[in-house]
Amino acid sequence: MVEAVLIDLFSLPAHLQSNVQGLLCNTLETIEKCSSIPAPFLYVMCCQRQGSERNSEEEPLLPALRDFQSLKTRLEVVRSLTLAAALYTIKQRLDEKDLSIIKVILPALRKGLMKVYIDHLFTAVYQFEFEDLQVALDRENLERDEAWNEGQALPMQDVALIRSEIQMYLESLPSLKGELTILRSSLIPGDIFLHGFTTRTGGISYIPTLSSCNLFSSSKRRDPQLVVKENLRRLANAAGFNPEAFHRVKTDHANAVCVMGKTEPDSYDGIVTNQKGVTIAAPGADCIPMLFADPVRRACGAAHSGWKGTLLGISMATVNAMVSEYGCNVKDILVVLGPSVGPCCYKLPHESAKEFHKIDPKCVRQFDSDCPYIDIRRATRILLESGGILPENIQDDSVTDQNQNITLCTACHPDKFYSHFRDGTNFGTQICFISIKD
Repeated sequence: MVEAVLIDLFSLPAHLQSNVQGLLCNTLETIEKCSSIPAPFLYVMCCQRQGSERNSEEEPLLPALRDFQSLKTRLEVVRSLTLAAALYTIKQRLDEKDLSIIKVILPALRKGLMKVYIDHLFTAVYQFEFEDLQVALDRENLERDEAWNEGQALPMQDVALIRSEIQMYLESLPSLKGELTILRSSLIPGDIFLHGFTTRTGGISYIPTLSSCNLFSSSKRRDPQLVVKENLRRLANAAGFNPEAFHRVKTDHANAVCVMGKTEPDSYDGIVTNQKGVTIAAPGADCIPMLFADPVRRACGAAHSGWKGTLLGISMATVNAMVSEYGCNVKDILVVLGPSVGPCCYKLPHESAKEFHKIDPKCVRQFDSDCPYIDIRRATRILLESGGILPENIQDDSVTDQNQNITLCTACHPDKFYSHFRDGTNFGTQICFISIKD
């Protein structure tokens, strides 16, 4: 069931726009009459010419729009200088209304081009169907016309141009929710390592549960990869690392570790390196993002530890990789636990809670309940200490000085952090990152 209709008039030159009034009227009339449900939301997308007044440009379309009273409150004309800007504006409108099934009515020759823009600006959350806009146009009035035939792929150089156009537009957008903020640990020596834990401010993601510095894209969320890439670019500029030499773990909630420079596993929750200038990272949105640093051997690591990864020993698997690969002494390794869901908020079914109870009864609160409260941070500390990490070389929520505490509860601080536990399936993600300085 179509929830929104996008009528693409973006390609029409200004002198032809008045000729489509009848066509637009017929299209709107069909939508109005054929809707067995309340009319879908309608967006008419047009090109705003450089130096023109927005209001004056709408004049040719007004006669075609003003007669459709039943659609009037659900119809919007979107004018932008670029197709990327127009589509991103429409995406915002769709997301505000939580719409995901869209019909695009457009000239047949533009279908291939439109699909490339959609692939870059939308995710698999959205479903698109296409319908031809029957308008007679001279081929010279359409740009890149050779590649717009349905079923014919755009040349790679045209795809690159589209991607560049989108990136330039995203770079022009203002940051949301304030300046980009990075939390840093006093335990990790700043003269050797560049590191940090991100918060949710300073990016361009606008959906409430993703706003604003979301650093992960998936087929189940509404933030496309290019938006996440722009957030990462802004983080890299603020932190001082090269986003082109950035490697994030491919989480599987298990205990595999990737060693930079060796064959990369299909999935892994830990990553280690001794290469200078390479930034490694791990995500967290309730799961613990952890950083590991050995200032003696100048090696580092990052890991993602949820409750499954904690029980499977991802923290010590990362430590052991640093020891075996780089000759680190376990007593030299520093470990910092980042923002994650705290024992104040996190619950697990009783069967899973039993495993944490075996590590230490203090890791579980209200053990006899169906869903006890779990302290995965305490469990992580215990496992690290039992593996040889010195207690004073672990920074977690046991830090009494709140100015030094960066292991804050993600669920308790919606202004600072994302939380899957709190926000549901369309949640954002923060990361921890570390690199060895040149």
